[in-house]
Amino acid sequence: MWLYLLKRLLLSVVIVLMAILVLFLMLHMIPGDPISIALGPRATPEVQAAYAAKMHLDKPLFYQFMIFIGNVLQGDLGKDVFSGRAVVQTLAEQLPFTIILAVSALGWSALVGIPLGCFSAIRPNSWIDRITGILSVGTIAVPSFLVSIWAILVFSITLRWLPVIGAGDEGDILDQIRHLVLPAFAVGLGWVGYLARMVRASMLEVMGENYIRSARAFGLRSRTIIFRYALKVAVLPTVTLIGIGFGGLLSSAVFAEIIFARPGIGKIIYDMVLARNFPVVQGAVLATIVLYVIITLIADLVVSWLDPRVRDSL
Repeated sequence: MWLYLLKRLLLSVVIVLMAILVLFLMLHMIPGDPISIALGPRATPEVQAAYAAKMHLDKPLFYQFMIFIGNVLQGDLGKDVFSGRAVVQTLAEQLPFTIILAVSALGWSALVGIPLGCFSAIRPNSWIDRITGILSVGTIAVPSFLVSIWAILVFSITLRWLPVIGAGDEGDILDQIRHLVLPAFAVGLGWVGYLARMVRASMLEVMGENYIRSARAFGLRSRTIIFRYALKVAVLPTVTLIGIGFGGLLSSAVFAEIIFARPGIGKIIYDMVLARNFPVVQGAVLATIVLYVIITLIADLVVSWLDPRVRDSL
């Protein structure tokens, strides 16, 4: 298990480094001069040259990249071009909102999707299976931003049940939960279908295995066979899907944070890309990449713990 963990950690570090390199190159391909944006159009050539030297913008890209990597290893992600505020401080304030939104969306979708897929597999081709299939395809097909708009129209404007804008008052947990319901619903709805279809397919495959037939031959109750033996194996691909899906939820959170005017990493990235504020964009995307890699690593470790055969596959 420790050898598997070491291999996964090394692979995660390589993935993060490659992602940082790609991000660094893509940001410098975006049209726009960061010096003019930071200093304004009236800055003299002397001031621009001094700022470029201070920010190492007059150096080759490889040199800038090595400086950025060195600063990252020291926990320094740079400073905001406009306010001069440390990027780490900004991310520390915004990241919890995105994490809470993604975990809430993934949590409720798993609580609904996994039982739906399980019940659908237990009774294949029944009315429960057909309804689950329709709901699964329907939720997968509808994009999260469209769900967000309809949720606002129905639950906020028409019924006036839930608020729309913001993340709630600081310190008021109930108000924050009320502001979280609609974004989490919009982001997680599509994953109900994904998880339900995945669990159904895995359960149908597992229910045909020899050890399940043996358990039935020994007279074990159906509930024991399903929840103690079959579901434990069938849920393994779902755990991997949840880990991978976390990255998709982070991208969906961008639309939710913009539509619901909710703070978070997604909205920061969107605003700072428009403003050509490269240090904040680099720091926010880097934080998202590291968070995604950590969640994927945790999912892989959980799967390897549940199924020791996975440890020998790497």
